[in-house]
Amino acid sequence: MKKLLLLFIGISSLVQAQKKDISLEDIWRKGTFRADYMNSLNSMKGDFYSLLNYENGSSTVDKYSYETLEKVETIVDSKDLAGLKYFQSYSFNNDETKLILGTNFKQIFRHSYLGTYYVYDIAKKSLDLIGTDIQEPTFSPDSKKIAYAKDNNLFIKDYSDANAVIQITNSGKKNEIINGITDWVYEEEFGFVKAFEWSKDSKNLAYLRFDESKVKTFSMDVYGKGKYPTQHVFKYPKAGEENAKVALRIFSLETNKTAEIRVGDYEYIPRINWTNNPNILAVRTLNRHQNDLKMYFVDATTFNSSIVLNETDKAYVDITDDLTFLDDNSFIWTSEKDGYNHIYHYDKNGKLLNQVTKGDWEVTSYYGYNADKKTIYYQSVENGSINRGVYSISLNGKNKKLLSNPTGTNNASFSKNMHYFINTFSDANTPPVYTLRNDEGKVLKTVKDNAALKETIAGYNLSKKEFSTINVNGNDLNMYTIKPANFDANKKYPVLMYQYSGPGSQNVKNSWNGSNDYWHQMLAQNGYIVVCVDGRGTGFKGRDFKKVTYMNLVKYETEDQISVAKELAKLPYVDANRIGIWGWSFGGHMSTNCLLKGNDVFAAAIAVAPVTTWRFYDTIYTERYMRTPEENPAGYDDNSPLNYPELLKGKYLLIHGTGDDNVHVQNAYRMAEALIQANKQFEWGMYPDKNHGIYGGNTRLHLFTKMTNFIKSNL
Repeated sequence: MKKLLLLFIGISSLVQAQKKDISLEDIWRKGTFRADYMNSLNSMKGDFYSLLNYENGSSTVDKYSYETLEKVETIVDSKDLAGLKYFQSYSFNNDETKLILGTNFKQIFRHSYLGTYYVYDIAKKSLDLIGTDIQEPTFSPDSKKIAYAKDNNLFIKDYSDANAVIQITNSGKKNEIINGITDWVYEEEFGFVKAFEWSKDSKNLAYLRFDESKVKTFSMDVYGKGKYPTQHVFKYPKAGEENAKVALRIFSLETNKTAEIRVGDYEYIPRINWTNNPNILAVRTLNRHQNDLKMYFVDATTFNSSIVLNETDKAYVDITDDLTFLDDNSFIWTSEKDGYNHIYHYDKNGKLLNQVTKGDWEVTSYYGYNADKKTIYYQSVENGSINRGVYSISLNGKNKKLLSNPTGTNNASFSKNMHYFINTFSDANTPPVYTLRNDEGKVLKTVKDNAALKETIAGYNLSKKEFSTINVNGNDLNMYTIKPANFDANKKYPVLMYQYSGPGSQNVKNSWNGSNDYWHQMLAQNGYIVVCVDGRGTGFKGRDFKKVTYMNLVKYETEDQISVAKELAKLPYVDANRIGIWGWSFGGHMSTNCLLKGNDVFAAAIAVAPVTTWRFYDTIYTERYMRTPEENPAGYDDNSPLNYPELLKGKYLLIHGTGDDNVHVQNAYRMAEALIQANKQFEWGMYPDKNHGIYGGNTRLHLFTKMTNFIKSNL
């Protein structure tokens, strides 16, 4: 028996030894572990969808059948277009007879671009230039016009009137007035760029006007390659400072006049949506504290407005895109007012008809509504907060059905008529698998299964990601652990903790690897245990768990990570003197705080692009969770590492991009100065002109090489 056991151990060790170790080049240069993804589907009328494909330097929009997944036709091929070598985006008009094709994109901020756009007539095979360096060109519902923004003004090109161009606004001016496009802080924190919407009858265009003339400017040196640096100057309202004044306007194409719409007192207008009644515009407003949301219905004929929905919260109310108007102008809405995010149905006057979903779990995505079947499709975590499942449920809240795998992460892309969907499934052990399913969840065909990636992965020394919970500070927190493949419980191992910890976020989830996961696997190969814990304030465990951090960002989150580290230090196989932590952005703030306030347990930390004081961050995000510095000075200062640099005992690596328009490098410079004046030694790295993502060329390879060397030297 002993001989057989020794033989088995010997064979296992030999097999393991024959497998490859992950390298930084595998992750950041070679793309060794890149999964095969489907291009984003654009659902079309009937049971069809379209994809943007690239081949031999040209681009095509191709039409496919949901039923067979076979290509039906090529709608447009750039090889057939004179003067347009390739295009990078496309969008259809309502009746799918025309396309807007975009190219030559120039990034502005995270989501915004300038581009050159054309309209392509499918039947005529004709191409017409809309404009260069324009933003967000959008067909009117009747397909006769296209609205777009240029140089902070709004325009309409009328194809029913000899391609006449109507200039709706002329007040646009850089860093002063923006018409129809959001300012920096709306784009970043409310998540949208296009601030104009067509009415259903194409007779009105509603838009937002931003007066940011009194917003303070932020400037960044751009070093580039010339003799002198240039400056990037833009309006950035920091916590407690003045925001842009936002006004709602409606332009009538019949009268050629613009009306400014009054909708009560507000600080923000985070969404505007036309209802199915072409004369009724739905407008959402928020107060500055973001805990009082009102939805108004505005009559475009009289300009009168009335409140149809009012949601308040002791902390804050989140803004989502989960608003769907039905044929009778009743609407579907999501809210966490019962303590968990759920789906509700209201009538056209805002009277609650039904709470569609209920339970101690969260709806995480709303996919759509099938009017013929009176059925809603959604994603939720009702099979555990680290999993995602796709479900259907009747509008009356009955007949709920699971349409996907019960565990792992499932995402759905539905056809326009809601008859089919592409289900994307992955878990910690399975790369993305794409299956075609009908609206009952029946698998009709496997589209992609990433078999090649599975084969590649099998040749590497990967460890299993182990999920568990850990009880600290009265809460069972989700946790995963990655141990060395040859883990021996009789040995002592250093531990590196990873987290983000931001409000409503989630790092511990049962899904396939991202780039950071492969880096963590590489560290495990080098004898480290990697641990990730989602502490208080993170998402998908209910309102109270998420909002407990209100007014005290990073206080409870820091306490949880320190407590977890102390529990890990008690494990017989953990070297209690070699526990480190790292994070990016909010997570960088956290890792810095943990190293200082947890200096009795953490030996080292890496902070990438960290916030170091919320006084430097923007109004919308920061005040949502903290109110203003004037109202809550202790909340801002008691947990800012700028105020206690003398607590540093362990090894610290501080990293930032100098071109970060989001978390300004000012945060890192002020942290460095605080440490210098406290006479504390630390390491740091600045990445010239790199933004919050710190990428481009060899940048990520260089960054993670620096981080790896730091860990090997100090942990």
